[in-house]
Amino acid sequence: MAIREIRVVPDPVLRTPCDEIKEITPAVRRLVDDLLETVDDPGRAGLSANQIGVSLRAFSYNIDGKVGYVLNPVLEEKSGEQYGDEGCLSVPGLWYKTRRADYARVRGIDLDGNEVVLEGSGLMGRMLQHECDHLDGHVYLDRLEKEERREALRYMRNRQAK
Repeated sequence: MAIREIRVVPDPVLRTPCDEIKEITPAVRRLVDDLLETVDDPGRAGLSANQIGVSLRAFSYNIDGKVGYVLNPVLEEKSGEQYGDEGCLSVPGLWYKTRRADYARVRGIDLDGNEVVLEGSGLMGRMLQHECDHLDGHVYLDRLEKEERREALRYMRNRQAK
């Protein structure tokens, strides 16, 4: 197990849709261990595999003291609405009000191939949508209003230039 370095915008791996995990290999097991160890830090709600440089459909989460993971997650339902602050480990230092569904449900599998269903409202709902966006090659900045998005990308370019 290892705490992995977080990739930040504009790293191209964050803009690449992740591949489905077709077989549970030792490398996939190590990936899950690394995702779990890397997300298990105060203030980290979720972490997708591409945020640590691996283009596979997997994420880990750390919500209200519950730490876990999902392989091949599919966002299958969302409802309601919330509008609140959202940040991202791949966009360090920036928080913006972001519109999301309040409730979300994700279905995937665990390392034994068993079905996993995660669902929730509030922070859990936001995290499920946020991590599935990552796995589809999107970051939360894509959901911002045009001017806020421009401001955030300018900040990230300037940060990278330093």
